[in-house]
Amino acid sequence: MDRYVKQRLRMVDSQIRSRGIRDPRLLKAMETMPRHLFVDEALRDQAYNDNPLPIDERQTISQPYIVALMTEALELGGNEKVLELGTGSGYQTAILAELAERVFSIERIASLASGARKLLDFLNYFNVAIRVGDGSYGWKEESPFDAIIVTAGAPNIPKTLVGQLAVGGKVVIPVGGRHSQVLMKVTRLSEDVNDLKKEDLGGCRFVDLIGDHGWEY
Repeated sequence: MDRYVKQRLRMVDSQIRSRGIRDPRLLKAMETMPRHLFVDEALRDQAYNDNPLPIDERQTISQPYIVALMTEALELGGNEKVLELGTGSGYQTAILAELAERVFSIERIASLASGARKLLDFLNYFNVAIRVGDGSYGWKEESPFDAIIVTAGAPNIPKTLVGQLAVGGKVVIPVGGRHSQVLMKVTRLSEDVNDLKKEDLGGCRFVDLIGDHGWEY
């Protein structure tokens, strides 16, 4: 066992389970995932704290509870194809890879994508495809997706993403201004891209979704 086991178990008990997260597969994944490997070595002793942390290129790794909240909202059973926008250091990607059949992740910054790829390979997550590009366009050739998770704040819900969602599928995305957003869970109810069920999961703050269907750089 690595020296962070107790910190992980404490994180899940005090930050995640205590706040109402109940998915047993998700709780197990977060108890075992070595989150400290996804942050800078100088910050590893803070990896299991109840807050986001900076990573390279002025980006962040999300607060553990937010990772849990967004992931549980996708309602993954194990057979899904998931699209992630914003690979970052790859922690959320790894959690998704543990819970879904296949994960397609798009990262705008090449150095982050490369680092995440190496770490995911090291951890034997070979069910993940990563590419560099404008995530606001989605990944049309691999659609439809059963779930889409956006780990950056957008001014609205891009129709490009809803159009790549399977009927019954879910998008979890922060929507709002550049300094604060509301975390939205959006379920596509029919072939009509406007036939959506929207749920407010609470306030949040993410880095910007930069792209043609997000914020200008």
